[in-house]
Amino acid sequence: MKRSIFGVLIVLAFVTVCIAAAPTLTFTFTDVHASKTAIETDTYGVNASGAIAGDYVDSAGNQHAMILKGTKLTSLDDKNCPSTPGSAGIALFGINSAGSAVGWCTLSSSGEPVGLLYAKGKLTEFSVPKALETEATGINDAGDIVGTFFDSAGAQHGFLLHAKKYTTLDAPKETSSIAWGITNKGQITLYAVNSAGGFDSFLVTGKKYKKINNPGAGTTGTIVHTPNNKGDIDGTYYDTAGTEKGWLLHAGKYYDVVDPGGVSRADGLNDKLEIVGRYGSGTYGGTGFKATTKQ
Repeated sequence: MKRSIFGVLIVLAFVTVCIAAAPTLTFTFTDVHASKTAIETDTYGVNASGAIAGDYVDSAGNQHAMILKGTKLTSLDDKNCPSTPGSAGIALFGINSAGSAVGWCTLSSSGEPVGLLYAKGKLTEFSVPKALETEATGINDAGDIVGTFFDSAGAQHGFLLHAKKYTTLDAPKETSSIAWGITNKGQITLYAVNSAGGFDSFLVTGKKYKKINNPGAGTTGTIVHTPNNKGDIDGTYYDTAGTEKGWLLHAGKYYDVVDPGGVSRADGLNDKLEIVGRYGSGTYGGTGFKATTKQ
């Protein structure tokens, strides 16, 4: 099923002399179903060749991690988690050009998430040292991984795993940081909770945190997701009515990415401006989508 809408351009700035009309981006949506019998499909990451990372729920209500390339489905059951077969859940969130993907599974012994790397047909678990939970969401072509963890005191932080070394990422003057995606140049997207209880988002380059703020966001603020290697970024925000909407930042302009089938969020993004996400309610009701972008 395909549907097409026009992205709504939110103007960031204006000048007082002749303004040429900004180009309108067109998003064409295609529903993504892991299989004919899947009752929910969640799409979180997409790589340069269009392979999608995510998870799905089968007709028996069991969750599986997935990589979906065209019609070819690679399915990973919770029993595939190396140290805890039969865990409580598994999902993949980020995928690079080589098809290596990251995510996490929930340990059956403790109920806590542990990071997962899927590469060359093999699943490997990893955890930030001394962390209570580790959740991986992004991976670049060099194999650098980002995500979030909870320390021994229960505080939430972002992390970068580079050359087997973990670096903690915390937005200045904010709490509960979550790192989501990473480019091949090492730029990281991260969002955090501010003093008002809303979200602030950042593009992290080295030790520099550049704020990202969608003007259409209400008091809950902007949630950033995936950056691509050409300077584009997608994410999610809640408007003044509290409606969840996906967005794309392209050439300095913000565009709404909202599937006409319902409330939607934008999660994954590649260099071709292909976007993946989900619309509708979850818990066996959500539908994944893949949107192509034209201007």
